[in-house]
Amino acid sequence: MAYTHLLVAVAMTPESRQLLAKAIDIARPSHARITLITLTADPELYNQLAAPMMESVRTLLQEEMQQFLNELVTGTEYPIEQMLIASGELGEHIVEVCRTKGVDLVVCGNHNQTFFARAACAAKRIVKRSEVDVLLVSLEG
Repeated sequence: MAYTHLLVAVAMTPESRQLLAKAIDIARPSHARITLITLTADPELYNQLAAPMMESVRTLLQEEMQQFLNELVTGTEYPIEQMLIASGELGEHIVEVCRTKGVDLVVCGNHNQTFFARAACAAKRIVKRSEVDVLLVSLEG
């Protein structure tokens, strides 16, 4: 089966390069589109007392994540259609992107780190709630 649009869940870790490389290997033969999605931390979770500073912290986190995504795609030699930064529950965002963007394969890392553990849990929800195929890539070193 040739996929037409891959959604790759990445995190600010070195293993994300490996995950993106795997997605590109899958996408290249059929010239499939690739969209990246990642989560940024919600600063309200860290300190409810610093409400006046939360907007600038949120902006800083967004900028940091955007820089990471830009660096991740540099040198991939494959076009990345879109880079999405979300906050909140990863599974909900993935399901919504699949529905609205015509994604037919979600690629997630299977790793013990917190983000990838959440991605694996999100993948289970995606499989249960949609017709989208999900590929869990082993990222154990």
